[in-house]
Amino acid sequence: MANIKSAKKRIKVINKKTAQNRRIKEMIKSTLKDFERAVADGDMDKAAELRTLAEKKLKKAAAKHTISKQAASRKVSQVTKRFNAAKAE
Repeated sequence: MANIKSAKKRIKVINKKTAQNRRIKEMIKSTLKDFERAVADGDMDKAAELRTLAEKKLKKAAAKHTISKQAASRKVSQVTKRFNAAKAE
């Protein structure tokens, strides 16, 4: 345990930020799962809506350094590729 006041404050800040990052990552995961479920069910209207939502959340998380920009870009690409393939079927 930290003894110095500033170190104690940093611990609080880190815990708060960790919780925030965890929430954001869970939200992204659930959105991507919903997208996959909509594609599997063949509901392209809902899938298109969820794709744009997922893209927005991924880019926002990358902007706030919760995930890396490369990871966000890769996931957006994968989602778009999956959507286009399902739409073509």
